[in-house]
Amino acid sequence: MSKPKLITEDGIRTDGRRFDELRPIRMEVGVLDKSDGSAYVEFGKTRVFAAVFGPREVHPRHLSLPDRAILNCRYHMTSFSVEERKPLGMTRREVELSKVIREALETVVFLEEFPRTSIDIYIEVVQADGGTRTTGLTAASLALADAGIPMADLIAAVAVGKVDGQLVLDLNDVEDKYGEADMPIAMAPRFNSIVLLQLNGRISKDEFPKALALAKKGIMEIYRLQREALKRKYSATPEGGM
Repeated sequence: MSKPKLITEDGIRTDGRRFDELRPIRMEVGVLDKSDGSAYVEFGKTRVFAAVFGPREVHPRHLSLPDRAILNCRYHMTSFSVEERKPLGMTRREVELSKVIREALETVVFLEEFPRTSIDIYIEVVQADGGTRTTGLTAASLALADAGIPMADLIAAVAVGKVDGQLVLDLNDVEDKYGEADMPIAMAPRFNSIVLLQLNGRISKDEFPKALALAKKGIMEIYRLQREALKRKYSATPEGGM
């Protein structure tokens, strides 16, 4: 199959966006009653749930750590989330991304507050259209906040890439498949700190700082939407309140 044209002469992408525009984003917290904290995040057609359980007792007990909590993370794509039905169970890619997301979250969670316990995060991709790891990380951060887990900051994430020679923000699936580069980035915006950066493909030395600036622009908008989602739940006046 020949490579499709991904950007028109007028600079319009396959889904109608300009190079520096995010997909439509939807965020909700507290969507799963049986968890301690949860979130639902949509980036375009990519849809992800995240749930947090804990802090809770470690089983078996001898695996617990005396000075901090253990942060466990499971990133999983449902078999119906992609066009070609995915095998059941965890793939090597899902195991790798579980580790990548966990390590990013460990940079902001105050694990030392809960020694000898575990905090378990489950990320379930129910529909995939590019950017699943960044959407999952964004959702996991919200779910931790909803669970009341103390953190130095929320984490917001997005991918930048190169498509038809042009740097673009928030790649969709077709851009991810046929573009020249894909660079997922996550930040703790309060500290201007990058907690995740991966690169598939190639960008030039001159393009790299431009890609970072483009990612940061998107991340600050995502961060604003995260805080708004939390405020919608926790700033609402209780029934009968003043």
